[in-house]
Parts: sequence; C-alpha cells; structure tokens
Amino acid sequence: MKCPFCNHMESKVVDSRPTEEGNVIRRRRECFSCSKRFTTYEKIEDIPLMVVKKGGHREQFDRSKIINGILRACEKRPISINQIESIVDDIEREVYQSSDREVSSVAIGEKVMIHLKKVDEVAYVRFASVYRQFRDLNTFIDELNKLLKENNPV
Repeated sequence: MKCPFCNHMESKVVDSRPTEEGNVIRRRRECFSCSKRFTTYEKIEDIPLMVVKKGGHREQFDRSKIINGILRACEKRPISINQIESIVDDIEREVYQSSDREVSSVAIGEKVMIHLKKVDEVAYVRFASVYRQFRDLNTFIDELNKLLKENNPV
C-alpha cells in the first residue's frame, strides 16, 4: 500500500478490525520509510447486477422499482409496508444469490407474482394485469378463473 505522506510503496499492518456492519475491514498501517501511520479500508468489490429488459436493453438492478410496482398493486389493500419490504428482500436475495450477473425483467416479475399470490390475491391480479399486459376483459377473467381453480380444486 502506497504511503499518502511519502509515497513509499511498502507498509505494515499495525491493527486490523472489522467495522460495525462487518462488510469492511479497517486497517491501521505504518510506512516503512517515514514511520507515519495511516488508515485503509478493505471491502468486497460489488459487481453490479444488470436487468435485461423486454426490449433487450440493460439497466442496473433497482430495488425501488420493485417496491413501487408492488405498492401500486397493494394500494388500499391490508398489506403492511413491512410485508412489502420482506417480499422485496426475498426477491433481491434470490436474484443476488444467482450466479448470473444478469437477470431478465420477466424473471423478476414472475418472482413478484409468486410472492403476491401468497400474500394477497387482489394485489396479485392487479400486478399481473399490468405485468402481463391484459388486453381485454377476457384475459382478466381467464386469470381469475385460474386463481379460482387453484383455490378450489374439483
């Protein structure tokens, strides 16, 4: 590590400890040349997760877009912000645990629908109507019929 005082290239680590969050390690170093001490921080390099949109363009993963979509679907429904954040946390965890650095917006939308279906069927249908771009009333009714069959198997 290069000394910020004399630009000498060699130093020794005098003290090393994790920060409160545990994501970064703080190191106190001493320069071999001038003996001055300085602090460095070491952290894991985050490779951004990219979302491949339906049109083929890519943009960086944005958690707030998922929250906004779910909030719109859950408007005036008995779903707490804690439940919404929990859904988004689960989806974000699933996406980041994948070995791929790219994920399709379609896959994210499907994950949202799976979680919403478990929490609130009205919110699920609202989200699905926008996400799947229901063109007419028949498409909407087909989705409702699927839900009814799942809930009341014959």
